[in-house]
Amino acid sequence: MHSPELLKGMLKTIILKLLSEHKRMYGYEIIQAIKEISDGKIDMAVAAIYPVLHKLRDEGSLTIEKVAMGERVRIYYSLTPDGSSAAKEKIEELTDFLGTISKLMDFKPGLQSLFLV
Repeated sequence: MHSPELLKGMLKTIILKLLSEHKRMYGYEIIQAIKEISDGKIDMAVAAIYPVLHKLRDEGSLTIEKVAMGERVRIYYSLTPDGSSAAKEKIEELTDFLGTISKLMDFKPGLQSLFLV
């Protein structure tokens, strides 16, 4: 299980990425996809995902569609055109950031002499 602090800043991008690939999803479906794709290492709580979905909707990145499922209503989330652009930007930004972090994690102690003046 990964630290919630590590995931907090990436959750918006993860949601945008999933919606860019699946066109429309409901909240629990997003949670299950994250869990499945991460081999169970990321198991999001419902309380963590819905505030992000609501914020993305408020920002104009998502639209919602309410679908009656018997006596229940399921809310599907889809990207708006602005959301598609935001998804592309956020995915590129996160990919670049993860590459930078990967370089930092591969830093070799012998390279410290390069930075000594």
